[in-house]
Amino acid sequence: MFFKVKTSEEVFEILKKFDPLGEEVLPLDACIGRIPSQNIISPEDLPGFHRSTMDGYALRAKDTFGAGESLPALFVIKGEVVMGQIPDTGVGPGQAIKISTGGMLPDGADGVVMVEYCHSLDEDTLEVSRAISPLENVIRPDDDFKKGGGVLSKGSRLRPQDLGLLAGLGMEEVRVYKRPRVAILSTGDEVIPIHKTPKPGQVRDINSYTLGAFCLQSGVTPMNMGLCGDDFDTMRNKVEKGLEAADSLWLSGGSSVGTRDMTLKVFESFKDTEVLVHGISISPGKPTIIARIGSCPVFGLPGHTASAMVVAEVFLGPFLAHLSGEGGFPRKLYHEVEAKLSRNIESHSGREDYIRVRLAGEGEALVAEPIFGKSGLISTLVEADGLVRVDRNLEGLYQDQKVHVMVFNRDGWKENRP
Repeated sequence: MFFKVKTSEEVFEILKKFDPLGEEVLPLDACIGRIPSQNIISPEDLPGFHRSTMDGYALRAKDTFGAGESLPALFVIKGEVVMGQIPDTGVGPGQAIKISTGGMLPDGADGVVMVEYCHSLDEDTLEVSRAISPLENVIRPDDDFKKGGGVLSKGSRLRPQDLGLLAGLGMEEVRVYKRPRVAILSTGDEVIPIHKTPKPGQVRDINSYTLGAFCLQSGVTPMNMGLCGDDFDTMRNKVEKGLEAADSLWLSGGSSVGTRDMTLKVFESFKDTEVLVHGISISPGKPTIIARIGSCPVFGLPGHTASAMVVAEVFLGPFLAHLSGEGGFPRKLYHEVEAKLSRNIESHSGREDYIRVRLAGEGEALVAEPIFGKSGLISTLVEADGLVRVDRNLEGLYQDQKVHVMVFNRDGWKENRP
């Protein structure tokens, strides 16, 4: 029996109340995918000097006015800018200095003529066949970022280009939120290690690996707590160790009423336990328990892999991002594509249904083909490219209706298809 069944919106509001983890300072090269815990301010102008964006000649733009192929402007070549050094000579009226991309503009120059429009008549004379405007082909000292201005926001996940920016600003370390550690415990008398051959009534442990991989994909650290039979004392001992070692605990199992009640009793046996959710109005995934033990969020997930993974995709992915410090919870972390349904989908009003679908091309459009099967079948997940959500206020969706598909493979659904 479920006593605290919640809607998805209510679950997200509950999860929002958990705070991100503490902070740590990491070297820049260890910060990919991490979340800054404070706004990052530029300590200097970038690039910090007038810089050429083209190979060509630095000169005064007004000296090129009127220049064209039929009447080129003539300049005296004063030398060449050495990369990485301050030019040792300036530019006066009618003078030009050869410069490469990234070179520092010499004093007096305010533009660069591309080499394609330049022709050396001799070692000292340059012919320019195109007029330029002031600052053409030039980056100013603060064109990228201005000293004292914001460069990256708190709560934004760091990408390779972001690390490149911080390197350009000379930032060797970054203050980021700590990476969450998730203790994963797979329960059930019928569950055995994967290296063993199942006897009748037994199944190999799937959830430890699917949930662990989901954590890695989400940028957090999984901690496999092993297997546990349906024994109260053993389960409690494992949960206690997980609470001591991790920032969140996920216990999968308890598909039957009796063992589900045991999961709840184990959670409630700890001091300062608050049961927040005892069932979610979604399918699959209804028998989900969410509690707070001390300050640690704990989840009792369904034992059926498909149900556990739907809960992970819908709720745990955004929650892990929130726990990692990423702002905008509950923001969508999955890639969505639009497709039309290949057939009608029936649903029960009052609950959200998440239908596994396969994507197929039909001309330039995509078609979502529902994959139906019992929640205990992992084949429905393997064959699926994503999920289609049916709102709890609807009784189904119709053939050819446009839907949004939550794609499992965040790098593009086509890559893993045969």
